[in-house]
Amino acid sequence: MSEQDDDDDDPDEPVEIPIDGVLDLHPFRPRELAEVVAAYLDECAARGIRDVRLIHGKGIGVAREIVRAAIERHPAVERFRAGGEGEGGWGATVVTLKKSP
Repeated sequence: MSEQDDDDDDPDEPVEIPIDGVLDLHPFRPRELAEVVAAYLDECAARGIRDVRLIHGKGIGVAREIVRAAIERHPAVERFRAGGEGEGGWGATVVTLKKSP
C-alpha cells in the first residue's frame, strides 16, 4: 500500500453516504452513531423517504441501544421496530418517518 493509499483511509475524512433508505452503520464508531443516524433520518425525511432500515448488527446490543435512543429523540420518527425476516432481524431497526406536511 502506498502512502497515498493510507491517506484515502483517514477515519476523520467525511464520507458520502447514499440516501436510499438503507444505512449500514458498521463502518462508524459508537460515538458517531447518534449523530450519523440523526443526519441520515433528516436527509431521508427531506427527500420523502418514509421507510428507513438502519443496520447496526447483533453483537451485544451497544450499537442497537445508541441507535434506538437517537431514533426516539428524532422529531420525524413516527414509529420503529426490530427488523423482520429478510430485513436483518434484531441486527437492524426499521423506522417509519412521519409524512411531510
